Amino acid sequence: MAEPFRTTFTERDFEVATEWLTPTDQLLETAYPGDDGARQPIHTVYIPAQHYRVGIAQEWGRRAEEYVATAGGYAALADALELPTGERDAVIDRVREKLATEPIEDLRIDFEDGFGDRGDEAEDEAAVTAARTLAADLAAGSAPPYVGIRFKCFEADTRTRGMRTLDLFLTALVEEIGAGEQPAGFILTLPKVSTVEQVHVMVMLVERLEQDLGLAPGQLRFEVQIETPQVIIAADGTLPIARFLRRGAGRISGLHYGTYDYSASLGVAAAQQSLEHPAADFAKEVMQVAVAGTGVRLSDGSTNVIPAGDSASPVPTWQLHGRLVRRSLERAYYQGWDLHPAHLPSRFAASYAFFRHGVTEVSTRLRNYVEQNTEGFLDEPATARPLAAFLARGLQSGAVSQAELADTVGISPQALLEIAYPRRGQSGVATTNEGNEER
Repeated sequence: MAEPFRTTFTERDFEVATEWLTPTDQLLETAYPGDDGARQPIHTVYIPAQHYRVGIAQEWGRRAEEYVATAGGYAALADALELPTGERDAVIDRVREKLATEPIEDLRIDFEDGFGDRGDEAEDEAAVTAARTLAADLAAGSAPPYVGIRFKCFEADTRTRGMRTLDLFLTALVEEIGAGEQPAGFILTLPKVSTVEQVHVMVMLVERLEQDLGLAPGQLRFEVQIETPQVIIAADGTLPIARFLRRGAGRISGLHYGTYDYSASLGVAAAQQSLEHPAADFAKEVMQVAVAGTGVRLSDGSTNVIPAGDSASPVPTWQLHGRLVRRSLERAYYQGWDLHPAHLPSRFAASYAFFRHGVTEVSTRLRNYVEQNTEGFLDEPATARPLAAFLARGLQSGAVSQAELADTVGISPQALLEIAYPRRGQSGVATTNEGNEER
């Protein structure tokens, strides 16, 4: 019998190491669970509450198609965005179908900047009306898959007004559709956050609403708009974003960058306020590092450049917007805000082109990984995960079909997700619509 190998560490050494590192294990498990692999909308459209009505998403789709016609057709869109020759037809087909079937993925009924100060009586009535309209939109099957409201911020001047609108809207919505029928994609937007305490108050408020309205604990989640420099670096030199993610008690679903409020707060001149300003990049890099591994999603902001009128050519708008969308995607910001129907064609076309670019190479590498082939690349789990995550986002967005996934990689959407997000692989990949399987 062979002699046992000599070692220095004893069983007690292993126990001591585990005792010391148990808090670290718990922290990694709870604070950094990773992405759950659920679908993330590629954009958020905000519509002032006074303009929200049943079927408005479909109206935006039709208006977007009218802008395409004004420009001379989808070929003009492809030219404006310089779509790759080999992908033009596939991208155009998907944009055309998207505008006809799901022109808005995520809609925010806006009671903040888009609504303004119309007096308490008018806003009270608008909040209840918007809730009833959303209930009717849901019943008609015309509401987007993700929808919610943005209310006024918790700064002193607007705090009570924002809280009251939140209360009135949710109370009226529950009265209309019932506590157990809240849409799965319902989300609240807390704007202009400047301190950790404002996030803490938001958590207390939604807990109270859940209790009083009979909603399930933890059902109400919210996204935070990053629009002030105080949440990038606080007065005491700390990084508030990292702190309020913890204070959010698991209810924060996303951080959304606010282009114009943030830029203005730094004194950036109006002509230079943009998603690609260096100050914007710095803020978004801090956001990105703060949420890494937490499962909290990121969204870029918007551009306010739109066609001058209904008869104006949208091509210059598409060229700028399409470039900004691609820039965001390249920096791992997979969502952004759109302010106008003319933004929809360039949003979808730029996104689909991004996810289809290089899809053959990605699919080949992932297939080799799945089948344990060693040709070309020696990918391991650390590289297979981003390959699979890229394809998963392409599938969820509608850029890649389930048929293409099966043909090129030879696996199911569920198997794809399990490679991309091994800790949350049971969630399932949701595609944008039933038609994806047929493309």
